[in-house]
Amino acid sequence: MADFYAKERTYRMEEMFFSEYACKSISTRGRMREETPCNMRTDFQRDRDRIIYSKAFLRLKNKTQVFFSPEGDHFRTRMTHTIDVSQIARSIARSLALNEDLAEAIALGHDLGHTPFGHAGERVLNELSPNGFSHNEQSLRVVDILEKDGKGLNLTFEVRDGILNHKKSGNPATLEGKAVSWADRIAYVNHDIEDAIRAGLLREDQLPKREIRILGSTSRDRINKMITSIYQESVGKNQVSMGEREAEALENLRAFMFKNVYITPVSMKEEERAKRMLFGMYDYFHKNRDKLPAFYRQLCERFPLEQVICDYLSSMTDKFAIAVFDYLFVPHSWALTERDIEEI
Repeated sequence: MADFYAKERTYRMEEMFFSEYACKSISTRGRMREETPCNMRTDFQRDRDRIIYSKAFLRLKNKTQVFFSPEGDHFRTRMTHTIDVSQIARSIARSLALNEDLAEAIALGHDLGHTPFGHAGERVLNELSPNGFSHNEQSLRVVDILEKDGKGLNLTFEVRDGILNHKKSGNPATLEGKAVSWADRIAYVNHDIEDAIRAGLLREDQLPKREIRILGSTSRDRINKMITSIYQESVGKNQVSMGEREAEALENLRAFMFKNVYITPVSMKEEERAKRMLFGMYDYFHKNRDKLPAFYRQLCERFPLEQVICDYLSSMTDKFAIAVFDYLFVPHSWALTERDIEEI
């Protein structure tokens, strides 16, 4: 009985202190495949650990958030963005007495299927794949199928649902999933502003003045303002919503970033280079499936070739994608060996 004390204590604390609208760990809808429960950890805590130790999570540190191959040490990557989202999601969940473990697990897994070269890579694969490509759907595919040599992580329904539905257009089944959806938008808009200013693409005095008056002049102030607004709008209710004024200001800031940072002549020039690389590799592997690594060749027995090529390309880090392209198309004496290619 002592073996189960830690988990049972967590269950009791959740029952005592969580909101009536929180998703309690003991009430999970379970996993796709039955397995022996952990003596110490709840299922959501266990999911969090599985994600952190996955290969896909480790690769996030070398995937673009906004800026391709930034020179400075302090630009965000897909990994640091994920940590930002996790922190904000936990803050929202804590303020509303929701399940922080569930929110954290969803946040840590929400971008596992993201492509190299950020959303530019996602747009390219969406154009190439006959069935389209979306990073949230790919993230679910990563945890369900691709991790652990094709066995998947066998996560709980609630974490899988939150990963799939974290985009603005999604409708998560839990309030914790809704908290992650807000946290994602709060994180990338504010921290992409910081990176754009650091890169010299923006000046602080260029930010829209009305939105800055509403939300604050620094990322810290804006994030605090938005989390506070969510708390005031949602506490004691079966919802996770931001106040109308703050939500409108956030959306306006997001639109400002698309116009002035995400979709600009400079960014589109880099996107065109990424596009040519991914187009070239997609075409090569479509014509030469035998050149795919062994794991992906095996996947072709279960899934269409086009899907498997997208699995492979989206799994790549920026640097690895460049190296594979170099190996396939650039003539020189030494490049990646086939053994190196097999390692991803």
